[in-house]
Amino acid sequence: MPFKNLGLTDALLQAIDTEGYTQPTPIQQQSIPHVLAGKDILGCAQTGTGKTAAFALPIIQRLLEHPRPQKKQAKHHERAIRCLVLSPTRELAAQIGASFTNYSAETNLRNTVIFGGVKQGSQTRALRDGIDILVATPGRLIDLIGQGHVDLKSVEIFVLDEADRMLDMGFINDIYRILNYVPDKRQTLLFSATMPQKIQSLADSLLHEPIDVRITPEAPAAENVDQQIYLVEGASKTKLLEHVLEGEDISRVLIFTRTKRRADRLLQDLQWSNIKADVIHADRPQPARERALENFRSGKTPILIASDIAARGLDVDEISHVINFELPQEAEVYVHRIGRTGRAGAKGIAMSFCDVGERLLLDEIETLLGREVPVIQDHPYVSALPRKTKQAEAEPAKPAPLFNTRRPARKRRL
Repeated sequence: MPFKNLGLTDALLQAIDTEGYTQPTPIQQQSIPHVLAGKDILGCAQTGTGKTAAFALPIIQRLLEHPRPQKKQAKHHERAIRCLVLSPTRELAAQIGASFTNYSAETNLRNTVIFGGVKQGSQTRALRDGIDILVATPGRLIDLIGQGHVDLKSVEIFVLDEADRMLDMGFINDIYRILNYVPDKRQTLLFSATMPQKIQSLADSLLHEPIDVRITPEAPAAENVDQQIYLVEGASKTKLLEHVLEGEDISRVLIFTRTKRRADRLLQDLQWSNIKADVIHADRPQPARERALENFRSGKTPILIASDIAARGLDVDEISHVINFELPQEAEVYVHRIGRTGRAGAKGIAMSFCDVGERLLLDEIETLLGREVPVIQDHPYVSALPRKTKQAEAEPAKPAPLFNTRRPARKRRL
């Protein structure tokens, strides 16, 4: 089905063509007509399947087709916020804002993005000048509401994006607090990459007779991603990583850790070995995060280390390798991680380092995939423990030691 059959206007079809889209993805195909009809949506689809366009395109059209009555000689600072989009991370909020800007380029709609980690001056000026669409992270939004810079009483459409990550980051109370400022009579769209019971419960409390759109992929992971498992002792993971980075034909590699502390420590280890890399996580200042991401996109920095939370919404083309330095606690997150490579039909490689404490996590991943992931034995740090061990059955997953044991101690200066 082409985009023109979804009921979008010529201006939006032109914007879609400019963006290089040819056919709508399943989540777009099934969501756009219902959003245009004013229905509440409960949408579930994997990261990277086009959820942003699935709500942004029809929202723009609805706002244009149902303009608010304007007073005579109204100035644009009298515009009211008609659409609010909540996002869990700064990077994803910026990406959503850019999408609204691109799609609405030929309209008179205004949007802005607000998030923490930067000075608020430019954000409050944009709000004061008047906007139609606001994309925000919860913390900064609550802060600016408290300062009197944001008025949400005219919101007609409320979007909660990446709801599963929003709850993982502890934003549930912030969500309900923000909703106290939003009219009860509204269109609500909730999108999530996974649909655990806690998301279903949230949806039940927010949505009114929603259209349930759940896109189940034909395969849990892209077939054009070569998945590999490296069984390794935890203390040898950094040495294995350096071995892999030296031997592989890597153009752009994204390395995942579970925690911010681990990401920082791993960056130090790589820099110690003169390997050019950078890190992105929630504790880094926003300018540093933006600089790291831009250098990664441009190829200036070929290796980026990221925690799961910071990586949600990270949209970078031509990532040749994804390396799971630590396996995630949830099997679904593994699928999202490796989906960062092998995009747009390209080939990709996903390597996962698995120590004995992560064997059960590996079992859960393979259960979700419906098959075993090939184990790579041809490396110098192969674990002496077998693929399945009694120890793995008895012990929960543990992170690898934080210290690179091969590093020599520095001499103290007298």
